[in-house]
Amino acid sequence: MDMKNMLKKYATLAVKKGVNLQKDQVLLVNSPIECVDFSRAIAEVAYKEGAKEVVVHYSDQSLQKLKLEYASMDTLKETPNWIAESYNSYAKQGCAVISISASDPDAYKNIPMDKIAAFQKSRQLALKEYYDYSMSNKIRWTVVSVPTEAWALKVFKNSNSEEAVSKLWDVIFNVVRLNSDDPIEAWNEHNNNISKNLNFLNSNKLKKLHYKNSIGTDLTIELPEDHIWLGGSEKCAAGIEFNANMPTEEVYTLPKKTGINGTVVSSKPLSYGGNLIDDFSLTFKDGKVIDFTAKEGFETLKNY
Repeated sequence: MDMKNMLKKYATLAVKKGVNLQKDQVLLVNSPIECVDFSRAIAEVAYKEGAKEVVVHYSDQSLQKLKLEYASMDTLKETPNWIAESYNSYAKQGCAVISISASDPDAYKNIPMDKIAAFQKSRQLALKEYYDYSMSNKIRWTVVSVPTEAWALKVFKNSNSEEAVSKLWDVIFNVVRLNSDDPIEAWNEHNNNISKNLNFLNSNKLKKLHYKNSIGTDLTIELPEDHIWLGGSEKCAAGIEFNANMPTEEVYTLPKKTGINGTVVSSKPLSYGGNLIDDFSLTFKDGKVIDFTAKEGFETLKNY
């Protein structure tokens, strides 16, 4: 199948199984500018499914880096009212949200962390209503990924740009089950399997988890009484099912605040605030981080 058809198939999955878009509903799309083709594919599918309107907010990491590099701290601490009003007003209207996660892991390398933190904090506060609607499932949302050249080259370091992007597309198509004859049915089956795991975990009322591996992780996590395991599909406040992350393989719960002890060592790099943190560890005592290491991105981890 050619790329145009695969994008349409992927967009259909995001619209119908990700956010489960309803007729006459507004769809808000958050997209890097590199993903314009996929954003347009989403918009076309959404309108055909009866969307009232499709609103796309594009982001540009290169432009944002210039702002972080040259703008004053006072400017970075302010989020324009029109940006906050756009997100918050659509959330209050009950929009659905598709966010395309596709960033350069090193986009803001060498930018002072205090400038990045100031910008992020300002945006979080300005868009608080929007985030509250999302995190409390008052609106349906999903996060999907599309390859970008910078990201692909970070993953497939020995490939040229075209090969790396193609390889990352193959991985994404596979993990979101687009290679299935019927991706939506494949997701129904996947959600059912996760539900079985949730039932097992919830019925056994575990008291603690103990994680160990060959690279140094030895971590004990106590669980509070009456904890609940979640995962897979969710339901919004109106009772409509959606998948917040595509792909998702996780089941998760809440730890006891003071019950985390030991060390966890990373097996994969972490991209945080446009900076890469790699080969790092966190050591906990009674729920607090008391020590940490990082071979790459130590200062970023320290600020975090």
